[in-house]
Amino acid sequence: MRNLIYWVHTSVDGFIDGPDGEFDWPSMGPELSAYSEGLDERVGILLYGRPVWDMMVGFWPTAESMDDSPHTAAFAPFWRATPKVVCSRTHAGDDWTDRVIRDDLPGEIAALKAEEGGDILLTGGAALAAALTEAGLVDEYHIAVHPVVLGGGRPLFARPPRRLNLRTEQSRTLDRGVVVTRYRLVNGC
Repeated sequence: MRNLIYWVHTSVDGFIDGPDGEFDWPSMGPELSAYSEGLDERVGILLYGRPVWDMMVGFWPTAESMDDSPHTAAFAPFWRATPKVVCSRTHAGDDWTDRVIRDDLPGEIAALKAEEGGDILLTGGAALAAALTEAGLVDEYHIAVHPVVLGGGRPLFARPPRRLNLRTEQSRTLDRGVVVTRYRLVNGC
C-alpha cells in the first residue's frame, strides 16, 4: 500500500503563496534540495491539483533551459519520468498528464493508495490537500517553513472543518533557515 505525502512550502505567517499569488520566495539551498530529493526516492506517483499542475507543466518539461541549478538538474528528469495524476474537473489532459481524476476524489485516491508501488507525492497547493485531509487520506505532512512573512495569500490550512491534531515525527533546521517538519495526523478527520 502506498502512503500519500503532502510536501509544501509555507511562510512563517502560514501562506503558501503571496498576496498576488507569487511563489518567488522559497529558497532552495543544498540541504532543502537534498530533503526534497529524499522524498522523491520514495515516490511512484506525483499528484497535483489544477493550479499547481499549471505551474509545474509550465516549467519542468524544459526546466534545464531556464535554470541551471543543481536542484533543477536533479528534479527535472525525475519529474518527466514519474507518472503524474491531476485532480481537476476542467483539465482536459495534456502530453504530461498520465491520468485525470474528475469525480469521486476520495474513492479514486484510496484506490491509488491501495495499489503496489512507490508512494504518492502531493506537492503544494491547498484545496486538494484540504479535501484529502478531510477524507483522511494524507499519511504524512512535510512542511517547509521559510523565514519570510508574506502578509497574505492562500493559507496552508484553509479553515479545516474540525481541529487537526498532528504528531511531530521529525523537525530539522536546514540551510537558509528553513525549518522542515514531518507530521502525521493523530485523530483522523
